[in-house]
Amino acid sequence: MSDETGFAVNALSSVMLSGTEVGNERRDMFSIGDLSREFGVTLRTLRFYEDKSLLDPQRDGLSRIYSRRDRARLKLILMGKRIGFSLVEIKEMLDLYDLRDGQVTQMQVAEHRFRDQLANLQRQRSDIDQAIDELTQTIDKLTAHIQKTSERPT
Repeated sequence: MSDETGFAVNALSSVMLSGTEVGNERRDMFSIGDLSREFGVTLRTLRFYEDKSLLDPQRDGLSRIYSRRDRARLKLILMGKRIGFSLVEIKEMLDLYDLRDGQVTQMQVAEHRFRDQLANLQRQRSDIDQAIDELTQTIDKLTAHIQKTSERPT
């Protein structure tokens, strides 16, 4: 297993299995405010993810009660967004957890998609590096031209 694959497997496994510990007590339930504060997202964002079936909190009257599973899914959603996946792609990967095959299928799909996304980001970085080089050269030429022009007697 490559380092990248090992990282993906460990990241996915640890995120899905982790809870939040407060002191010596492991928390299993979280309010919308708890998750909002912990992850730095708005209440509206959490409700949006619920509307898109990415999160599935229980209801207690008007209150939303999030499970450790919801918390782990939120962590993966935010990681997925940060590395450039769409919400549809994230949902497809998260839904594979429900296959109950020991997460093998989910990890294989995630590894494939992570590799594809890494290749996309590397291409984008190459394009950006090229654009920066071209822009730097253009600025240098403009600066030289401006200096030459300003040195001419009027």
